[in-house]
Amino acid sequence: MHTTGQEPETSGTKVTATKTFLVSGIGTALEYYDFLIYGLAAGLVFNVLFFPDVDPVVGTLYAFAAFGTGFLARPLGGIIVGHFGDRIGRRPMLVLTLITMGFSTLAIGFLPTYDTIGVWAPVLLVLFRLIQGFAAGGEWGGAALFGIENAPQHRRGLWGSFTSMGIGLGTLLGVGVFAATSAIAGGDLVEFAWRVPFWLGGALILIGLIARLNMPKEEAVATAKPDTIPFVEMFRTRPKQILLVLGVSYGYNTIAYIGFTFFLSYLASIGYDSTQALLGQLSYSAVLILSAPLFALLSDVIGRKKVMVIGGVAMAVFLFAYFPMVGTLSIVMATIAFGIAGLITGITQGPIPTLSGEQFPARLRYSAMSAGYQVGAALGGGTASFIATWLLVVTDNPLSVAVYGASVMLVLVLCSLGLRETSHLSTEEINAG
Repeated sequence: MHTTGQEPETSGTKVTATKTFLVSGIGTALEYYDFLIYGLAAGLVFNVLFFPDVDPVVGTLYAFAAFGTGFLARPLGGIIVGHFGDRIGRRPMLVLTLITMGFSTLAIGFLPTYDTIGVWAPVLLVLFRLIQGFAAGGEWGGAALFGIENAPQHRRGLWGSFTSMGIGLGTLLGVGVFAATSAIAGGDLVEFAWRVPFWLGGALILIGLIARLNMPKEEAVATAKPDTIPFVEMFRTRPKQILLVLGVSYGYNTIAYIGFTFFLSYLASIGYDSTQALLGQLSYSAVLILSAPLFALLSDVIGRKKVMVIGGVAMAVFLFAYFPMVGTLSIVMATIAFGIAGLITGITQGPIPTLSGEQFPARLRYSAMSAGYQVGAALGGGTASFIATWLLVVTDNPLSVAVYGASVMLVLVLCSLGLRETSHLSTEEINAG
Protein backbone atom coordinates (compact mmCIF):
# COMPACT_ATOMS: atom_id res chain seq x y z
CA MET A 1 0.00 0.00 0.00
CA HIS A 2 1.16 3.52 -0.71
CA THR A 3 1.69 5.70 2.30
CA THR A 4 2.89 9.11 1.12
CA GLY A 5 2.39 11.53 -1.73
CA GLN A 6 5.65 10.23 -3.19
CA GLU A 7 3.96 6.86 -3.31
CA PRO A 8 6.25 5.15 -0.79
CA GLU A 9 6.31 1.60 0.34
CA THR A 10 7.03 0.21 3.76
CA SER A 11 10.50 -1.24 4.16
CA GLY A 12 9.57 -4.90 3.99
CA THR A 13 7.96 -4.94 7.44
CA LYS A 14 4.59 -6.64 7.57
CA VAL A 15 1.97 -4.23 8.88
CA THR A 16 -0.52 -6.17 10.99
CA ALA A 17 -3.84 -5.01 12.38
CA THR A 18 -2.33 -4.93 15.89
CA LYS A 19 0.64 -2.82 14.82
CA THR A 20 -1.63 -0.49 12.88
CA PHE A 21 -3.92 -0.05 15.87
CA LEU A 22 -0.94 0.76 18.13
CA VAL A 23 0.26 3.45 15.75
CA SER A 24 -3.08 4.79 14.58
CA GLY A 25 -5.45 4.02 17.44
CA ILE A 26 -3.37 4.22 20.62
CA GLY A 27 -1.35 7.21 19.43
CA THR A 28 -4.52 9.09 18.56
CA ALA A 29 -6.11 8.03 21.86
CA LEU A 30 -3.33 9.62 23.87
CA GLU A 31 -3.25 12.74 21.72
CA TYR A 32 -7.02 13.24 21.85
CA TYR A 33 -7.01 12.55 25.57
CA ASP A 34 -4.84 15.66 25.82
CA PHE A 35 -7.02 17.65 23.44
CA LEU A 36 -10.33 16.69 25.04
CA ILE A 37 -9.51 17.01 28.73
CA TYR A 38 -9.37 20.73 28.05
CA GLY A 39 -13.00 20.51 26.95
CA LEU A 40 -13.90 18.69 30.16
CA ALA A 41 -12.10 21.28 32.26
CA ALA A 42 -13.77 24.09 30.30
CA GLY A 43 -17.18 22.65 31.11
CA LEU A 44 -16.40 22.10 34.80
CA VAL A 45 -13.83 24.49 36.29
CA PHE A 46 -12.13 26.87 33.85
CA ASN A 47 -14.92 29.44 34.19
CA VAL A 48 -13.98 29.86 37.86
CA LEU A 49 -10.21 29.52 37.47
CA PHE A 50 -9.56 31.72 34.47
CA PHE A 51 -12.68 33.91 34.12
CA PRO A 52 -13.75 34.55 37.74
CA ASP A 53 -14.98 38.15 37.41
CA VAL A 54 -18.15 37.31 35.47
CA ASP A 55 -21.39 35.38 36.01
CA PRO A 56 -20.68 31.60 36.06
CA VAL A 57 -22.75 30.96 32.90
CA VAL A 58 -20.97 33.78 31.07
CA GLY A 59 -17.69 32.42 32.40
CA THR A 60 -18.59 29.07 30.86
CA LEU A 61 -19.21 30.86 27.56
CA TYR A 62 -15.73 32.42 27.80
CA ALA A 63 -14.19 29.05 28.66
CA PHE A 64 -15.85 27.45 25.64
CA ALA A 65 -14.70 30.36 23.47
CA ALA A 66 -11.14 29.68 24.63
CA PHE A 67 -11.80 25.99 23.92
CA GLY A 68 -12.77 26.99 20.39
CA THR A 69 -9.46 28.76 19.74
CA GLY A 70 -7.81 25.36 19.50
CA PHE A 71 -9.94 24.71 16.45
CA LEU A 72 -8.65 27.89 14.78
CA ALA A 73 -5.21 26.32 14.61
CA ARG A 74 -6.41 22.91 13.43
CA PRO A 75 -6.74 23.83 9.73
CA LEU A 76 -3.23 25.34 9.79
CA GLY A 77 -1.88 22.19 11.42
CA GLY A 78 -3.71 20.01 8.91
CA ILE A 79 -2.37 21.99 5.94
CA ILE A 80 1.26 22.32 7.07
CA VAL A 81 1.65 18.85 8.57
CA GLY A 82 -0.36 17.36 5.68
CA HIS A 83 1.96 18.96 3.11
CA PHE A 84 5.07 17.46 4.69
CA GLY A 85 3.24 14.19 5.30
CA ASP A 86 2.61 13.96 1.56
CA ARG A 87 6.22 14.96 0.80
CA ILE A 88 8.41 13.20 3.32
CA GLY A 89 6.11 10.59 4.85
CA ARG A 90 3.53 9.97 7.56
CA ARG A 91 5.94 8.76 10.26
CA PRO A 92 7.94 11.93 11.08
CA MET A 93 4.78 14.05 11.11
CA LEU A 94 2.98 11.70 13.49
CA VAL A 95 5.94 11.83 15.87
CA LEU A 96 6.01 15.64 15.66
CA THR A 97 2.32 16.06 16.45
CA LEU A 98 2.53 13.75 19.44
CA ILE A 99 5.48 15.62 21.00
CA THR A 100 3.83 19.00 20.39
CA MET A 101 0.58 17.91 22.00
CA GLY A 102 2.35 16.48 25.04
CA PHE A 103 4.31 19.67 25.65
CA SER A 104 1.29 21.98 25.47
CA THR A 105 -0.83 19.74 27.71
CA LEU A 106 1.85 19.54 30.37
CA ALA A 107 2.22 23.33 30.24
CA ILE A 108 -1.52 23.85 30.87
CA GLY A 109 -1.24 21.61 33.93
CA PHE A 110 1.37 23.95 35.41
CA LEU A 111 -0.37 27.18 34.38
CA PRO A 112 -1.05 29.74 37.15
CA THR A 113 -4.68 30.84 37.44
CA TYR A 114 -6.27 34.28 37.23
CA ASP A 115 -5.93 34.84 40.97
CA THR A 116 -2.15 34.46 40.64
CA ILE A 117 -1.15 36.30 37.45
CA GLY A 118 -4.33 38.08 36.39
CA VAL A 119 -5.15 38.48 32.72
CA TRP A 120 -2.00 36.62 31.66
CA ALA A 121 -3.61 33.39 32.86
CA PRO A 122 -6.34 33.27 30.17
CA VAL A 123 -3.86 34.64 27.59
CA LEU A 124 -1.44 31.78 28.21
CA LEU A 125 -4.31 29.31 28.33
CA VAL A 126 -5.39 30.37 24.84
CA LEU A 127 -1.78 30.23 23.57
CA PHE A 128 -1.29 26.63 24.71
CA ARG A 129 -4.73 25.77 23.38
CA LEU A 130 -3.65 27.05 19.95
CA ILE A 131 -0.59 24.79 20.09
CA GLN A 132 -2.82 21.86 21.00
CA GLY A 133 -5.04 22.68 18.04
CA PHE A 134 -2.12 22.77 15.60
CA ALA A 135 -0.97 19.33 16.76
CA ALA A 136 -4.47 17.83 16.62
CA GLY A 137 -4.98 19.24 13.13
CA GLY A 138 -1.94 17.40 11.82
CA GLU A 139 -2.57 14.24 13.78
CA TRP A 140 -5.92 13.02 12.50
CA GLY A 141 -5.14 12.71 8.79
CA GLY A 142 -1.82 10.93 9.19
CA ALA A 143 -3.09 8.46 11.77
CA ALA A 144 -6.16 7.64 9.67
CA LEU A 145 -4.10 7.20 6.52
CA PHE A 146 -1.70 4.79 8.17
CA GLY A 147 -4.69 2.52 8.77
CA ILE A 148 -6.39 3.05 5.41
CA GLU A 149 -3.27 2.65 3.27
CA ASN A 150 -2.09 -0.53 4.98
CA ALA A 151 -5.50 -2.23 5.16
CA PRO A 152 -6.61 -5.35 3.28
CA GLN A 153 -8.62 -4.37 0.22
CA HIS A 154 -12.03 -5.23 1.73
CA ARG A 155 -11.35 -3.78 5.21
CA ARG A 156 -10.28 -0.20 4.54
CA GLY A 157 -13.28 1.15 6.42
CA LEU A 158 -12.52 -0.96 9.50
CA TRP A 159 -8.79 -0.21 9.58
CA GLY A 160 -9.46 3.48 8.94
CA SER A 161 -11.72 3.48 12.00
CA PHE A 162 -8.79 2.65 14.29
CA THR A 163 -8.36 6.41 14.51
CA SER A 164 -12.04 6.80 15.43
CA MET A 165 -11.58 4.14 18.11
CA GLY A 166 -8.57 6.07 19.33
CA ILE A 167 -10.64 9.22 19.72
CA GLY A 168 -13.17 7.22 21.74
CA LEU A 169 -10.43 5.63 23.85
CA GLY A 170 -8.85 9.01 24.47
CA THR A 171 -12.19 10.41 25.52
CA LEU A 172 -12.88 7.43 27.79
CA LEU A 173 -9.46 7.79 29.38
CA GLY A 174 -9.90 11.52 29.84
CA VAL A 175 -13.36 11.22 31.34
CA GLY A 176 -12.24 8.30 33.52
CA VAL A 177 -9.28 10.24 34.88
CA PHE A 178 -11.45 13.30 35.52
CA ALA A 179 -14.15 11.19 37.19
CA ALA A 180 -11.61 9.41 39.40
CA THR A 181 -9.90 12.69 40.27
CA SER A 182 -13.25 14.32 41.06
CA ALA A 183 -14.30 11.39 43.26
CA ILE A 184 -10.99 11.35 45.16
CA ALA A 185 -11.17 15.13 45.61
CA GLY A 186 -14.72 14.89 46.92
CA GLY A 187 -16.15 16.60 43.83
CA ASP A 188 -13.91 19.65 44.28
CA LEU A 189 -11.74 20.05 41.18
CA VAL A 190 -11.16 23.77 41.54
CA GLU A 191 -8.35 23.96 44.09
CA PHE A 192 -5.73 21.58 42.72
CA ALA A 193 -7.18 18.34 41.40
CA TRP A 194 -7.95 19.73 37.91
CA ARG A 195 -4.21 19.78 37.16
CA VAL A 196 -3.70 16.04 37.60
CA PRO A 197 -5.29 14.93 34.27
CA PHE A 198 -3.07 17.42 32.38
CA TRP A 199 0.11 16.20 34.07
CA LEU A 200 -0.84 12.60 33.37
CA GLY A 201 -1.59 13.45 29.73
CA GLY A 202 1.86 14.93 29.22
CA ALA A 203 3.46 11.79 30.67
CA LEU A 204 1.29 9.29 28.74
CA ILE A 205 2.41 10.76 25.42
CA LEU A 206 5.63 8.76 25.87
CA ILE A 207 3.67 5.52 25.28
CA GLY A 208 2.37 6.70 21.93
CA LEU A 209 5.79 8.02 21.01
CA ILE A 210 7.37 4.60 21.46
CA ALA A 211 4.78 3.04 19.13
CA ARG A 212 5.28 5.68 16.45
CA LEU A 213 9.06 5.59 16.57
CA ASN A 214 8.74 1.90 15.74
CA MET A 215 6.49 2.47 12.72
CA PRO A 216 7.70 0.84 9.47
CA LYS A 217 10.03 3.23 7.68
CA GLU A 218 8.88 4.58 4.35
CA GLU A 219 10.93 4.46 1.18
CA ALA A 220 10.11 7.34 -1.17
CA VAL A 221 9.58 6.58 -4.84
CA ALA A 222 9.62 9.33 -7.48
CA THR A 223 6.23 10.62 -8.61
CA ALA A 224 5.12 11.75 -12.04
CA LYS A 225 4.83 15.34 -10.78
CA PRO A 226 7.70 15.88 -8.35
CA ASP A 227 7.36 19.69 -8.36
CA THR A 228 3.65 19.79 -7.60
CA ILE A 229 2.58 21.27 -4.27
CA PRO A 230 -0.19 19.01 -2.89
CA PHE A 231 -2.04 21.90 -1.23
CA VAL A 232 -2.24 23.81 -4.52
CA GLU A 233 -3.08 20.79 -6.64
CA MET A 234 -5.95 19.69 -4.40
CA PHE A 235 -7.77 23.00 -4.82
CA ARG A 236 -7.08 23.06 -8.54
CA THR A 237 -8.28 19.53 -9.27
CA ARG A 238 -10.74 18.58 -6.49
CA PRO A 239 -12.45 21.65 -4.98
CA LYS A 240 -15.86 19.94 -4.87
CA GLN A 241 -14.58 16.97 -2.90
CA ILE A 242 -12.81 19.24 -0.41
CA LEU A 243 -15.97 21.27 0.18
CA LEU A 244 -18.09 18.14 0.64
CA VAL A 245 -15.58 16.61 3.08
CA LEU A 246 -15.64 19.96 4.90
CA GLY A 247 -19.44 19.76 5.16
CA VAL A 248 -19.37 16.19 6.48
CA SER A 249 -16.72 17.16 9.02
CA TYR A 250 -18.68 20.26 10.05
CA GLY A 251 -21.79 18.19 10.79
CA TYR A 252 -19.97 15.40 12.58
CA ASN A 253 -17.71 17.62 14.70
CA THR A 254 -20.58 19.87 15.74
CA ILE A 255 -22.57 16.99 17.13
CA ALA A 256 -19.51 15.23 18.57
CA TYR A 257 -18.40 18.25 20.56
CA ILE A 258 -21.92 18.94 21.75
CA GLY A 259 -21.68 15.39 23.11
CA PHE A 260 -18.13 15.74 24.43
CA THR A 261 -18.43 19.12 26.14
CA PHE A 262 -21.84 20.82 26.10
CA PHE A 263 -23.73 17.77 27.41
CA LEU A 264 -21.32 17.70 30.35
CA SER A 265 -21.82 21.35 31.32
CA TYR A 266 -25.58 21.04 30.73
CA LEU A 267 -25.86 18.21 33.25
CA ALA A 268 -23.92 20.26 35.79
CA SER A 269 -26.22 23.24 35.20
CA ILE A 270 -29.45 21.30 35.90
CA GLY A 271 -28.37 19.68 39.15
CA TYR A 272 -26.02 16.75 38.52
CA ASP A 273 -22.69 16.94 40.37
CA SER A 274 -19.43 16.71 38.42
CA THR A 275 -18.86 13.04 39.23
CA GLN A 276 -22.37 12.08 38.02
CA ALA A 277 -21.92 14.11 34.84
CA LEU A 278 -18.58 12.44 34.17
CA LEU A 279 -20.13 8.99 34.69
CA GLY A 280 -22.59 9.83 31.93
CA GLN A 281 -19.68 10.76 29.69
CA LEU A 282 -17.98 7.47 30.52
CA SER A 283 -21.04 5.67 29.16
CA TYR A 284 -20.92 7.81 26.00
CA SER A 285 -17.24 7.10 25.36
CA ALA A 286 -17.36 3.38 26.15
CA VAL A 287 -20.20 2.74 23.71
CA LEU A 288 -18.56 4.95 21.08
CA ILE A 289 -15.40 2.82 21.10
CA LEU A 290 -17.47 -0.24 20.17
CA SER A 291 -19.90 1.35 17.74
CA ALA A 292 -17.34 3.20 15.59
CA PRO A 293 -15.51 0.09 14.25
CA LEU A 294 -18.78 -1.85 14.00
CA PHE A 295 -20.34 0.69 11.67
CA ALA A 296 -17.05 1.23 9.83
CA LEU A 297 -17.08 -2.49 9.09
CA LEU A 298 -20.70 -2.18 7.95
CA SER A 299 -19.56 0.54 5.55
CA ASP A 300 -17.18 -2.00 3.97
CA VAL A 301 -20.23 -4.17 3.27
CA ILE A 302 -23.10 -1.83 2.31
CA GLY A 303 -21.23 1.35 1.45
CA ARG A 304 -19.91 4.36 3.35
CA LYS A 305 -22.60 6.82 2.23
CA LYS A 306 -25.52 4.65 3.39
CA VAL A 307 -24.02 4.32 6.87
CA MET A 308 -23.40 8.07 7.10
CA VAL A 309 -27.00 8.86 6.16
CA ILE A 310 -28.34 6.38 8.71
CA GLY A 311 -26.20 7.97 11.42
CA GLY A 312 -27.13 11.53 10.52
CA VAL A 313 -30.87 10.86 10.53
CA ALA A 314 -30.72 8.80 13.74
CA MET A 315 -28.87 11.56 15.62
CA ALA A 316 -31.22 14.29 14.37
CA VAL A 317 -34.18 12.34 15.79
CA PHE A 318 -32.51 11.29 19.06
CA LEU A 319 -31.54 14.83 20.10
CA PHE A 320 -35.19 15.58 20.79
CA ALA A 321 -35.33 12.64 23.21
CA TYR A 322 -31.99 13.29 24.94
CA PHE A 323 -32.95 16.42 26.87
CA PRO A 324 -36.19 15.02 28.36
CA MET A 325 -34.27 11.88 29.38
CA VAL A 326 -31.56 13.72 31.32
CA GLY A 327 -34.15 16.21 32.59
CA THR A 328 -35.52 13.48 34.87
CA LEU A 329 -32.42 14.06 37.05
CA SER A 330 -32.01 10.29 37.24
CA ILE A 331 -28.39 9.16 36.94
CA VAL A 332 -29.59 5.86 35.46
CA MET A 333 -31.63 7.61 32.78
CA ALA A 334 -28.80 10.03 32.08
CA THR A 335 -26.34 7.17 31.67
CA ILE A 336 -28.69 5.45 29.22
CA ALA A 337 -29.12 8.70 27.28
CA PHE A 338 -25.37 9.17 27.03
CA GLY A 339 -24.93 5.55 25.93
CA ILE A 340 -27.45 5.96 23.11
CA ALA A 341 -25.75 9.19 22.07
CA GLY A 342 -22.40 7.38 21.93
CA LEU A 343 -23.89 4.55 19.88
CA ILE A 344 -25.37 6.91 17.30
CA THR A 345 -22.28 9.13 17.15
CA GLY A 346 -20.24 6.04 16.30
CA ILE A 347 -22.39 5.40 13.21
CA THR A 348 -20.89 8.46 11.52
CA GLN A 349 -17.54 8.58 13.32
CA GLY A 350 -16.52 5.09 12.17
CA PRO A 351 -16.63 5.59 8.36
CA ILE A 352 -15.53 9.25 8.24
CA PRO A 353 -11.74 8.69 7.98
CA THR A 354 -12.01 6.26 5.08
CA LEU A 355 -14.85 8.11 3.34
CA SER A 356 -12.78 11.32 3.46
CA GLY A 357 -9.42 9.81 2.51
CA GLU A 358 -10.75 7.78 -0.41
CA GLN A 359 -11.95 10.90 -2.19
CA PHE A 360 -8.33 11.75 -3.08
CA PRO A 361 -5.34 10.00 -4.73
CA ALA A 362 -2.35 9.04 -2.57
CA ARG A 363 -0.05 11.83 -3.76
CA LEU A 364 -2.17 14.58 -2.15
CA ARG A 365 -4.36 12.60 0.24
CA TYR A 366 -2.85 13.76 3.55
CA SER A 367 -3.07 17.44 2.54
CA ALA A 368 -6.55 17.26 1.02
CA MET A 369 -8.37 15.21 3.62
CA SER A 370 -6.69 17.13 6.47
CA ALA A 371 -7.59 20.51 4.99
CA GLY A 372 -11.23 19.62 4.35
CA TYR A 373 -11.74 17.80 7.64
CA GLN A 374 -9.94 20.30 9.87
CA VAL A 375 -11.66 23.39 8.42
CA GLY A 376 -14.96 21.61 9.01
CA ALA A 377 -13.84 20.73 12.53
CA ALA A 378 -12.96 24.36 13.20
CA LEU A 379 -16.31 25.63 11.92
CA GLY A 380 -18.31 22.92 13.67
CA GLY A 381 -16.50 21.60 16.72
CA GLY A 382 -14.86 24.90 17.53
CA THR A 383 -18.19 26.71 17.81
CA ALA A 384 -20.58 23.93 18.89
CA SER A 385 -20.37 24.25 22.66
CA PHE A 386 -20.42 28.05 22.51
CA ILE A 387 -23.45 28.18 20.22
CA ALA A 388 -25.30 25.49 22.19
CA THR A 389 -24.66 27.33 25.47
CA TRP A 390 -25.69 30.65 23.91
CA LEU A 391 -28.93 29.12 22.60
CA LEU A 392 -29.68 27.77 26.07
CA VAL A 393 -29.05 31.18 27.65
CA VAL A 394 -31.19 33.04 25.09
CA THR A 395 -34.13 30.63 24.84
CA ASP A 396 -33.99 28.93 28.25
CA ASN A 397 -35.13 25.83 26.36
CA PRO A 398 -32.80 22.91 25.58
CA LEU A 399 -34.92 21.94 22.56
CA SER A 400 -33.32 24.90 20.76
CA VAL A 401 -30.06 22.95 21.00
CA ALA A 402 -31.81 19.89 19.54
CA VAL A 403 -32.98 21.96 16.56
CA TYR A 404 -29.44 23.26 16.09
CA GLY A 405 -28.02 19.73 16.17
CA ALA A 406 -30.64 18.39 13.76
CA SER A 407 -29.86 21.15 11.26
CA VAL A 408 -26.16 20.29 11.17
CA MET A 409 -27.03 16.62 10.73
CA LEU A 410 -28.89 17.66 7.59
CA VAL A 411 -25.67 19.22 6.31
CA LEU A 412 -23.79 15.98 7.04
CA VAL A 413 -26.36 13.86 5.20
CA LEU A 414 -26.47 16.07 2.09
CA CYS A 415 -22.68 16.34 1.83
CA SER A 416 -22.25 12.58 2.33
CA LEU A 417 -24.66 11.95 -0.54
CA GLY A 418 -22.58 14.28 -2.74
CA LEU A 419 -19.35 12.31 -2.29
CA ARG A 420 -18.50 9.31 -4.43
CA GLU A 421 -19.04 5.84 -3.04
CA THR A 422 -15.63 4.17 -2.76
CA SER A 423 -16.19 1.00 -0.75
CA HIS A 424 -16.32 -1.13 -3.92
CA LEU A 425 -13.25 0.44 -5.55
CA SER A 426 -9.71 -0.91 -5.43
CA THR A 427 -6.82 1.19 -4.14
CA GLU A 428 -5.55 1.54 -7.70
CA GLU A 429 -8.93 2.80 -8.91
CA ILE A 430 -9.07 5.34 -6.08
CA ASN A 431 -5.58 6.63 -6.82
CA ALA A 432 -6.40 6.95 -10.50
CA GLY A 433 -9.73 8.72 -9.89
